[in-house]
Amino acid sequence: MTTVEVVCYKYKPLRNGELPLKIRVTKDRKVRYVSLGVSTKPEHWDFKKNQPKPDCPNREHIEKLIANRISEIKAEIVELKAEDKEFTATTLVQSISKGSKTSTVSDIFLEHIEFLREMKRTGYLLSIRQTYNSMLKFSGSLDIPFSGIECGWLKRYEIWLRKQGMSENTIGIRFRNLRMIYNIAIEKGLVKKELYPFDSYKVSKLHADTAKRAITKEDILAVLNYPLDKADFYTKLAVHLFSFSYFMGGINFGPSRLSGAFVKTGKTEC
Repeated sequence: MTTVEVVCYKYKPLRNGELPLKIRVTKDRKVRYVSLGVSTKPEHWDFKKNQPKPDCPNREHIEKLIANRISEIKAEIVELKAEDKEFTATTLVQSISKGSKTSTVSDIFLEHIEFLREMKRTGYLLSIRQTYNSMLKFSGSLDIPFSGIECGWLKRYEIWLRKQGMSENTIGIRFRNLRMIYNIAIEKGLVKKELYPFDSYKVSKLHADTAKRAITKEDILAVLNYPLDKADFYTKLAVHLFSFSYFMGGINFGPSRLSGAFVKTGKTEC
C-alpha cells in the first residue's frame, strides 16, 4: 500500500514561526516528503483533521495546492502500476520532483528574467523583477504550480497591493506582467488553458487616466523664440538646453504640434 497525505511539518519551523506544508508519501514503511512551497502558522492548522482551519489566510488557495499535488502523485502511482514498474517512496518522490522541475511560478519568472538580461532589455527586466519580488512578498513563496494562481489568489493579491499604497496603474503593470508569465507557462505546457484565470479576472480594469503634464505649444514657442540679444549667460544656456532637448527627443510627434513649432522658429522639417 502507498499512502499520500498532507502534513503540517512542525519539526522544522521557519524563521517567521510558520510551519511548512508537505505531502507525505509512505510505502513499505518508508516515508518521504514533497514540499508544497507554502507554510502557515500553527494556530491556523487543524492537526486533528489535518487541514487548514476556516480562519486560515489563503485557505482556499492552500487547499487547492494540496488537492492538486496529491492528485499529481496519485496519478504517477497509477501510471507506474499500469506499466508494472517497481517503485519505492524515494524513487516516486524523485520522479515527481524531476517532472515538476521547471513547473513552478518562481522557475518561469526567474527563467524569463535571465532571458531579458541576455537580451539587455534592462528596463523591462526591472519591471518583471519588481513584479516577482512583490508576489514573493505577498505569498511568502512562489514555488507553486501555475494552477495555484486562480481568481481568488488574484483578488487577494490585488487587495494586498492596494494596502501597500500602490497606484492603479502600478497594480495594472504588476498584473500584466503576471499574465504574460502565465501565458509563457501555457506555451510550455506547464498549465492547462482551461485554468487560465485572466478570462474571468480582467486586467483591463486596472487602469487610471493620468493627468496631462505637457505644456502648451504657445509655451514651447515662447522659450524657442525667446530674445537672446540682451540675455545673460545662464538664460541663454537654459534656452539652448531646452531647445536642444525638445528638438532631439522631446517633441510630441503630432501633426498640429510639429507644424506650428517648425514654421514659427524657422527650422527645416526633416
